[in-house]
Amino acid sequence: MLKSVLALAVGLSSTFAVANDTITIDDIPLIQSVVQTSVSPDGDNVAFTRSVPRTLYKDKNGHNYSELFIVDDKGVERPYITGKVNIKSIQWSNDSKTVYFLAKLNDDEYTSLYQIPVDGGQAQKVLSLKGTSISSYKLGPNNQHVAILALPAKDKSEKELKKLGFMAEVYELGLDNKALFIVDLANSNTPLKPTALNVNDYVSDMNWSANGQKLLVKTQPTALIDDKYTKSMWHLYDIASNEVTLSFKTEGKLGDAELSADGKYIAILGAEDKHDPATGRLFIADTDTAEITEWLPNFMGHVVDFEWSHKRNTLNFIANVGTESFIASIKTGSNKYKKIIKEGKFIATNLSVSDSDKTLAVRANTAQHPNEVFIIRGNKATRLTDSNSWLSDKRFAKQETISLKARDGVDIEGVLIYPLDYQEGTRYPLIMSVHGGPESHDKNGWLTNYSRPGQMGAARGYAVFYPNYRGSTGKGVDYSKLGQNDYAGKEFDDLVDFKNHLVEMGLVDSKRVGITGGSYGGYASAWAATKLTEHFAASVMFVGVSNQLSKFGTTDISNEMNLVHARSYPWDKWQWYLERSPIYWAGQSKTPLLIMHGKDDPRVHPAQSMELYRYMKVQGKDVRLVYYPGEGHGNRKVAAQYDYSLRLMRWMDNYLMKGNKDMPEFEIDHAAKLKARKQAAE
Repeated sequence: MLKSVLALAVGLSSTFAVANDTITIDDIPLIQSVVQTSVSPDGDNVAFTRSVPRTLYKDKNGHNYSELFIVDDKGVERPYITGKVNIKSIQWSNDSKTVYFLAKLNDDEYTSLYQIPVDGGQAQKVLSLKGTSISSYKLGPNNQHVAILALPAKDKSEKELKKLGFMAEVYELGLDNKALFIVDLANSNTPLKPTALNVNDYVSDMNWSANGQKLLVKTQPTALIDDKYTKSMWHLYDIASNEVTLSFKTEGKLGDAELSADGKYIAILGAEDKHDPATGRLFIADTDTAEITEWLPNFMGHVVDFEWSHKRNTLNFIANVGTESFIASIKTGSNKYKKIIKEGKFIATNLSVSDSDKTLAVRANTAQHPNEVFIIRGNKATRLTDSNSWLSDKRFAKQETISLKARDGVDIEGVLIYPLDYQEGTRYPLIMSVHGGPESHDKNGWLTNYSRPGQMGAARGYAVFYPNYRGSTGKGVDYSKLGQNDYAGKEFDDLVDFKNHLVEMGLVDSKRVGITGGSYGGYASAWAATKLTEHFAASVMFVGVSNQLSKFGTTDISNEMNLVHARSYPWDKWQWYLERSPIYWAGQSKTPLLIMHGKDDPRVHPAQSMELYRYMKVQGKDVRLVYYPGEGHGNRKVAAQYDYSLRLMRWMDNYLMKGNKDMPEFEIDHAAKLKARKQAAE
């Protein structure tokens, strides 16, 4: 024990002494990252958008800005549209001379389609709609037409009636369908009100064929998120006849789809069945027969993105396996793929391919930097951007994947970040950061953000661990189903097994273990503070579940919960649902619990946090509840994110570092920080 305390004192003093070379809470709101990448058809440039946080205590409340840049294959970066803007959905013209994008610029009331020339010049509005925003678009292969998705324009009387007090809402009824339009770009100078194509239901996505004669169209019965998850379908639409000619029967969750260059095949990202929690299966469909087959049967990972080659029937794809990712290609008629970039290089997403097929662009991160632009030629990957050059001056703690067998023999793994300046033989406090979903998994890449301590926690003297408990993705469908029909059962027992393993390694002090997580990870944190209270000394629950009975009746994904999580309904077994709820075990809790929640969360109702708070408060437990107005299922605005980080780490420090028995102060003196910033600016 003495050795642990001395090491802690040394760790803290060294952290404060060299604070400029470690990642701190105040660094997190400065982190920028690449959001979207798109390689030019000629392969010489990559257009990308970069997420830029607003400045704390200066900018008005709001989401991050999104700026447009172009970087060439030598890494020379040029800004195109920067500042207080929100650029999204970037696409290249087929001659590589123009970048198209969606934005509200100048005095725009609605989101419009813009273009900007690569060789210089101002952004020009290409297309706007009367009384509504363009939700998404896809340029036709000849760039003469564009397919767009948009909601219908609202009737002018709606605003007038609202002012007069007529604001009654009929829940989940009267929803507008997003419709599909095709517009001739030669006749789009004024705000248009085009005619919707003959496609029923809500249209959520589309993709052109290479010859411009057909469109892949994705629909769902209504705008409800539950319908998106459980009832989406891809169709083939013929432009000449204005009809859907084929519908592709799939079951379960459904992702992207794309036609091959010759139009004979469609690659579809989907689920193995309606009980598959995630879209990680790669399918290939025949456009003559609509027959669908699984392209990579029994693949023990999850495909996350793909794009066809332009010159041959080869599909390029990105897959996650375990905590790593790789990039590969596969030919039609074969079930064998060839790796282009093997595991261990980076964690990749957002794949695009040049017309020559010789240049691929991806967005990728590693343990030492957030998402950046990479290009791939042959088997060589080159990083082109550096969004946070200041990170090169920071010291990073060791990070690695660890694997073990759970108590019942199931293989489980996770990502461990050691304390910075780790000394073997010294035991450290641990923060276990649990991912949500549970159809998700943590990868061995960048793991530091406002709600997940990562390298910032390691710099403060913590070991930080990201557990991929059973039911996580990255290991195939069967593995991702292991937690079904067992809420908070063996999946959360895995968390205790992870903790015990880290203690047995000699790394962690078993009496100083904290846990945190959001959504399903918030459920895990609440379960750890109640049912598993003897294992955890502090807990921070974020947008988490506390009562599985009321959760079902207040979420916007009740059908999805039944199909891919519970595999039953509450009325099938009331008592079981209750006993798998943290409120049921609140009376035995000895773990101080900080609860935080977005006040406008549609996925996990804020009342879930209120219930557990009240159950614990009335029984005299150490509990605190913080709501964030204007935030939903996770904080999106920099001020709320920063406040969250401060509260998270203060809670952990109070119990795990300082060993206090009483709760820390509930206030944070933002006024003093605001005053200090103003004085520094004078």
